Amino acid sequence: MTIEPVSLTLYDRDFDAFSNRLGAAFARYGFAVVSDHDLPPDLVSGADEAARAFFALPEAVKRRYLVEGGAGQRGYTPFGVETAKGANHHDLKEFWHVGRDLAPGHPDAAVMPANLWPEEVPAFRDEVAGLFNALDEMGKRILRAVARHLDLPTDYFDAPVADGNSILRLLHYPPVPAEASGIRAGAHEDINVITLLLGAEEAGLQVLDRDGQWLDIRPPKGALVCNIGDMLQRLTNHVLPSTSHRVVNPAPERRGYSRYSMPFFLHFSPNYLIKTLPNCIYSDRSDRYPTAITSNDYLNERLKELKLLK
Repeated sequence: MTIEPVSLTLYDRDFDAFSNRLGAAFARYGFAVVSDHDLPPDLVSGADEAARAFFALPEAVKRRYLVEGGAGQRGYTPFGVETAKGANHHDLKEFWHVGRDLAPGHPDAAVMPANLWPEEVPAFRDEVAGLFNALDEMGKRILRAVARHLDLPTDYFDAPVADGNSILRLLHYPPVPAEASGIRAGAHEDINVITLLLGAEEAGLQVLDRDGQWLDIRPPKGALVCNIGDMLQRLTNHVLPSTSHRVVNPAPERRGYSRYSMPFFLHFSPNYLIKTLPNCIYSDRSDRYPTAITSNDYLNERLKELKLLK
């Protein structure tokens, strides 16, 4: 599938045109591709190298950073844990989560725990935290375009995501044996507001189209793949859809290779009330969600479905 990339250079030259093109892709596919972004290449490559160095460590070392009872929200989640909703087999992946650093005494500290940093990879903290901050800012810019597309004030989402419970996930899909059960990532929708994905050039990412066909996503090298999450789908009454997607196992000639990617899951702040936007309720589009829910309550519901939270 080819989703026509939207160049970020258009953002400052013609913001309305950028918003319209981005919004049209989101409304049609739930996905968009942003090319010519200004994320520093050295920061992206540095975080990628740090992630690869961590995942190359012995299993016993990596498990030192597993937080029991932490629902995988910080630190390491081993291979064989996360399971897509309704799936019979666990995903074939392991990952590391980095979240927002909060000031001491912050009221959300109870639900946004402190980060862990692997001492075995000295560059990890600076590189990965730097990428988190850069993607956090990029996500805010994308949401300003989404707000314009929805005929909302451009800064509509600034406050709801200012202290958002956002997550940078460093993903490693190990080589896949021919007899493996399950796939690298089972069909799912993202929980959050929007996702920004780096590292989608390696084949495997597929999106479920309206006709029920799985379509390959093949972005240009270095581009950002962006998609709508369930929280924004709920807020917009499905005007912007959260589309099912998966990562399938590689072709036989690529089974012996790992796959790495870095999705950034942008979230609302924990106490933000997800309540259907009035301008997304029409005569032929009734409100699907008359009961509002906080971002944190919604997140916990979904983490239970993923078997990350009991």
